[in-house]
Amino acid sequence: MRVVFAGTPDFAVPSLKALLKSSLVNLVAVYCQPDRPSGRGRKILPGPVKSTAINAGIPVLQPAKINSLEAITQFQSLQPDLMIVVAYGALLKKQHLDIPNFGCFNLHASLLPRWRGAAPIQRAIEAGDSTSGVSLMRIVEELDAGPVLAQSKITLKKNATGGWLHDQLAKMAADLLSENLLVLTSQKLKEQPQNISHVTYASKLSKAESWLNWTDHAEQIERRIRAFDPWPGSMIRIDGKTLKILQASTIFHPGSNTPGQILKVDQNGIIVQSGLGAIQIEKLQKSGGKVMRVAEYLHGHSVRTGMLLDTANLAREIG
Repeated sequence: MRVVFAGTPDFAVPSLKALLKSSLVNLVAVYCQPDRPSGRGRKILPGPVKSTAINAGIPVLQPAKINSLEAITQFQSLQPDLMIVVAYGALLKKQHLDIPNFGCFNLHASLLPRWRGAAPIQRAIEAGDSTSGVSLMRIVEELDAGPVLAQSKITLKKNATGGWLHDQLAKMAADLLSENLLVLTSQKLKEQPQNISHVTYASKLSKAESWLNWTDHAEQIERRIRAFDPWPGSMIRIDGKTLKILQASTIFHPGSNTPGQILKVDQNGIIVQSGLGAIQIEKLQKSGGKVMRVAEYLHGHSVRTGMLLDTANLAREIG
């Protein structure tokens, strides 16, 4: 069958590779978002999906506006039987959805209807969810609102990070797609409408969220540190130095009344007062530097009990 794939970031690569390996699939084209500057040098480089498709000899299409008349006409000329979408980055209109013979389907990184939207992986960890997963759903015009055909579930470990869950779900999405390719071409799909009363939305991540708010309770801060690893990260400033936290834990420690105040410093970590409870910072990273344990960082930097994290300067940087 003639299949068109749409995806842009590395999360979509395993699913693309699954289609490339399938004997059921004639992959006629891959859609990606237009190349954009990235990295410190702001160079324009092909994204992960585009690179994978080019290496496999598959035509890559990157319309600036996927729902323009020109793009729709181009899509129609491909005569697709099926379209698979994984983290493409744009909503498809009805004109697109009606073209493939068997329809358009999306692999979404959550257990729908929970966490529709842009950042389901990070929001699940941030919220303290005990499970996450991948949903295979029919695409409709409303964001992530289509009926669900199949799901795959994973239990979230207490130390799960955004990066770890991203990699797990990317592989699970590819497996779920492979298992259901034949099903997608049948006329007897078991589609389960989403329960509207259970819908939650995963808002897009922003760099501003990387600055920790020490008035939050300790468990919330610890979850955010894990959820935002590797991006947008969790940033603090100690004695004028901006640092990224890579590992931290909640800890019981006699506190103060000042969120953001350092309560204790030793080889095990830096203990900081939060709005409720305390956080022990265990691994951190200077801008452009290597990840290090606090014990190593303390060899060359002065961090003292009683110091207050520089929240005023952080606010200025954000604003």
